[in-house]
Amino acid sequence: MRPVAPDIGEVALVQAEEPVVQEQAVGAAVAQTYRKLGEALRRGSFPPGSRLPGERDLATSLGVSRSTLRVALGLLNDEGRLERSSQRGWFVTREVVGEPPSTLQSFTEMARARGLTAQARVLQMRERPATFEEAERLRIAPAARVVELRRLRSMDDVPICLDVSVVANAPALASLDMTDRSLYEALEHECGIRIARSAYTVRADAADEQTAELLGIDAGAPVLIGDEVAYTADGTPVLAGAMSYRSDAYRFQADLFRPL
Repeated sequence: MRPVAPDIGEVALVQAEEPVVQEQAVGAAVAQTYRKLGEALRRGSFPPGSRLPGERDLATSLGVSRSTLRVALGLLNDEGRLERSSQRGWFVTREVVGEPPSTLQSFTEMARARGLTAQARVLQMRERPATFEEAERLRIAPAARVVELRRLRSMDDVPICLDVSVVANAPALASLDMTDRSLYEALEHECGIRIARSAYTVRADAADEQTAELLGIDAGAPVLIGDEVAYTADGTPVLAGAMSYRSDAYRFQADLFRPL
């Protein structure tokens, strides 16, 4: 949270159970190619800063068309794991400070997995123009309408997280009651938007007075900030979020592999 897949050159790729790409949405060939390349990056088969083989050679090694390969490469680019140079090809991102979780779960799903009840108190719900930064992250026009949702998330009445989400292209969300409800599930069932994957980073910070009061901790106490951009299976960003977790109540997990 793996059988060995075909080689790319002399590098053995291990096929992972990647949950972030849905085969029915992007096609089996794209999903399989994404998984193989993603696992190669995860294992360090292509070190940070290195250039991937040319698209023609890479497609031949994987047994797929160049168009299929390019879609898979684009998905990895959206996650920040690859970057493209128009002159020189595809490169592994240099500044890799962590690995994403093996499984993308909503807060509600994390609680359920532990036999706990997830709760959400809505602090603010509004429709407003996107900021320049939000527009860039969500690939929408500056000042395009987005829905901002601020909630205090708890498990069995213990405050865990202050969650701020900005959602694009989902105006129906603004009319929903998001008390004690999963945002991912509401987007899927009420707005027809299914979150398939998330580009996620974690950093440490000190709680300000408002955050500390909501989480029941002292001002200045350490918190973990999870920043994410969530995507649909076709690579469209739909949600930009920031979650402030109590440091004594949240642990980030990732599968890390040594290079082959």
